[in-house]
Amino acid sequence: MGKLKLIVKREFNAKVKNKSFIMMTFLSPLIMVGMGALVFFLMKKNDEKVKNIIYVDNSQLFSDDSFKSTKTVKYIDYTDQGIESSKKKVEDGEFDGVLFIPKIDSLEVLAGSIEYYSKETPGLSIMDNIEGKIERKLRNVKLTNFGMDLEKIKASRISAEIKMINFSGEESSKLNNGLKIGVGAIAGYLLMMFVMIYGTSVMRSVIEEKTSRIIEIIVSSVKPFQLMLGKIIGNASAGLLQFFIWGVLLLIISIVASAVFGVDMSEMQSAEQLETMKQASGGKMELIIQEILRLPLLKLFVLFIFYFLGGFMLYSSLFAAVGAAVDNETDTQQFMLPIMLPLILGVYVGFATVINDPHGPISTIFSYIPFTSPIVMLMRVPFGVSWYELAISMALLLLTFTFMVWFAAKIYRVGILMYGKKPTYKDLYKWLKY
Repeated sequence: MGKLKLIVKREFNAKVKNKSFIMMTFLSPLIMVGMGALVFFLMKKNDEKVKNIIYVDNSQLFSDDSFKSTKTVKYIDYTDQGIESSKKKVEDGEFDGVLFIPKIDSLEVLAGSIEYYSKETPGLSIMDNIEGKIERKLRNVKLTNFGMDLEKIKASRISAEIKMINFSGEESSKLNNGLKIGVGAIAGYLLMMFVMIYGTSVMRSVIEEKTSRIIEIIVSSVKPFQLMLGKIIGNASAGLLQFFIWGVLLLIISIVASAVFGVDMSEMQSAEQLETMKQASGGKMELIIQEILRLPLLKLFVLFIFYFLGGFMLYSSLFAAVGAAVDNETDTQQFMLPIMLPLILGVYVGFATVINDPHGPISTIFSYIPFTSPIVMLMRVPFGVSWYELAISMALLLLTFTFMVWFAAKIYRVGILMYGKKPTYKDLYKWLKY
């Protein structure tokens, strides 16, 4: 046990004292915030650009009310100029595009005969906006032709919001479900990324020691199993430390950002200030905060740590075995795909099934399978998972991890002393029998 502690300490120190680790630990939150701010800035700048679109309405069905200008799109009636003259102006760069509505009696035929001319391919949002306006106008014209009163139809519209309540009395909503999806997806995706990053880090560490022949000296005093386990635990500890530092830094950044933008959270107590916040956010900010606080944050955090460690150790043992089997990183490619496929499958299953049916049979089964449970179960937890399901999933993950460490150790103890030959799956099978 003393030797294992020394190996863990050595791996941990080697990882956290690495310059790239230190830089990425402190720069990553800033880069993430900076990228988010940049995307927001670019989207805002893009929205500030006004598109000037002219239209030629030969059908005389569309009035100025049909094509109301917005902050980003300005519509101008050029029916009197004709389509050829309007197209020439667009070609000369005076306008971004011209919409041509021909004169056709049949509304159904007209709907498929409208044309849009531009020098450059228009964005999807612009076309969706134009098509929406045309569809609404043609539908209203058709309803009027049927003798229906449009004002009564508008007055008859009513929106319904169904309250979702389970048998324990807990209420939910579409917003709450959206937040659950977001939290679960972020947790699952982060786990996948860190398993990949730190798992390959373990593999590279083994390859470096093997190629430098330091491994021959180390295994003379330490069992290969202890060496492999020490590397896994050391790297996992470094990963958790990085998570903790990121959390603290993001908290500090959020506090600083609140101060810079003049939002003092300690003073948000008066009804007047709360009302101002609700108006500024469309009345949803307080609801969003309440829904976030209703999520099982502590349970999700604890389970994230467990599944992070369980998933990381499970996959890192395989990465370590691959690193021991090869002489250089290039030779790892043939063994990487079988290891990465379950991780990728977990993400796809999570997004494809958990979002639509978090308690369905597919979601449940894949949250039990140890190779996908660290991702799929984390995506299910915000929707409420019974303790017996968690117990089954966690027990299977621990048992599989124990077996895979034993399995990988048999390859590891032979592979670390093998040089000069590119291993095959047949060789790995032989090593398991030694």
